[in-house]
Amino acid sequence: MNIQLRIAKKEDCPRLLELVKELALFERAPEEVTVTLQEFEDAGFGEKPVWKAFVAEVDGFIVAFAVYYVRYSTWKGCRMYLEDLIVTEEMRGKGVGKLLFDRLIVEAKEMGFNGMSWQVLDWNEPAIGFYKKYDAGIEAGWLNGALSREQLLNFEL
Repeated sequence: MNIQLRIAKKEDCPRLLELVKELALFERAPEEVTVTLQEFEDAGFGEKPVWKAFVAEVDGFIVAFAVYYVRYSTWKGCRMYLEDLIVTEEMRGKGVGKLLFDRLIVEAKEMGFNGMSWQVLDWNEPAIGFYKKYDAGIEAGWLNGALSREQLLNFEL
């Protein structure tokens, strides 16, 4: 199997969003994907892009991608934040995720980041096992906080 990695292009966004929805289904939260294709494209390729992605293709078809953005930590400085590493179900276990993760590490080094971070669901044992192969630290004790778009719009001082 010939797997090709490359930087994502705007034309890839419809397929990338399909993969995002596939991941949300796997993570038991399909209703949580509310971003539109237009928002997704603008965030990656608009006037002020905030994310970058690498895609993995087999025979010209995108089977996986990894999307990241720059995160600033007052404790650690500039770091890569891996938002999602998505491999289609039929391609899992074939080394595609490793190729993408390795490419992210190279990118983080080339960009001079002080590290990289990500989240993984506590029940996703395959993913946890994957990251542990890199001797990654998996932190416990942090809870995620969030406000929805509706909560932001309804906020009044």
